[in-house]
Amino acid sequence: MSPAAPVKPYSEVIGYPIAQSKSPVIHGFWLERLAIDADYRATLVADGGLPDYLASRRADAEWRGCNVTMPHKQAVIPLIDRLDPIADRIGAVNTIVREGDALVGYNTDAAGFLEPLAARLAQAHYFRMARIIGTGGAARAIVAALAGEGFTLVLAGRNPDKARDLLDTLDPAGEHYAIDLAHFADATDFPFDDREGCLDLVVNASPLGMRGQPPLTFDWSHAPPGSVAYDIVTDPLDTPFLTGARSQGLHTIDGLSMLIGQAAVAFGKFFDKPALRDVETEAALRERLLA
Repeated sequence: MSPAAPVKPYSEVIGYPIAQSKSPVIHGFWLERLAIDADYRATLVADGGLPDYLASRRADAEWRGCNVTMPHKQAVIPLIDRLDPIADRIGAVNTIVREGDALVGYNTDAAGFLEPLAARLAQAHYFRMARIIGTGGAARAIVAALAGEGFTLVLAGRNPDKARDLLDTLDPAGEHYAIDLAHFADATDFPFDDREGCLDLVVNASPLGMRGQPPLTFDWSHAPPGSVAYDIVTDPLDTPFLTGARSQGLHTIDGLSMLIGQAAVAFGKFFDKPALRDVETEAALRERLLA
């Protein structure tokens, strides 16, 4: 009889569905490069399965925590012991970490989203505006992050009342606007003023355009000249939203940028070592993700 495989510390990503997740590749890459003897897995947890899942992981001494994706980012909150202040403010958790006997909820989406915008955000602007599509857990993090960076927000959702409530909850003092998603589907002849000195973002913070999801219909006449188009969808990586933006001559940021950024924060919490983020390693990681 062959000896049993040694038990390793591990973390994982949970969601429903989960097969599309790239997190195991990202974390596995860093574990390999850093020679850390641990695992990172993907685990399907269906609606209603969170209590049993967390109870089983609490009892597993090798479990270090998990990343949380759709549709569980808000549903996990009442099942864990406490929230990091940023996650508490956002009202969504994408990372759960075992800290002693407690399960602590974090949100690394906000930091991950802002990472590829850092050079632009370091500049002074007399006006910043973001048009954001989506009102789910990722959108909550993005709204909180951009409000904190001085943006005026236009938040579009299927239910404008939900969008309004999200804005009022996350930045009640801000001058923001909630609209119906359908508004962006039709062309506009709005005459944009001079955008010199402005920073304009158009962000798909929804699953629209993801493989297996409905398409995102966005007419690019709604994007001011010089806008940056940012899509958090990672499958496919080059979405119709991004190809449409490039056809208008706009700069684009794909979903891997946010995904890798938020994963790096979580990795450090799971495995007590920082992820490798130098340019050469990042390029190798992207190559693996796209293979």
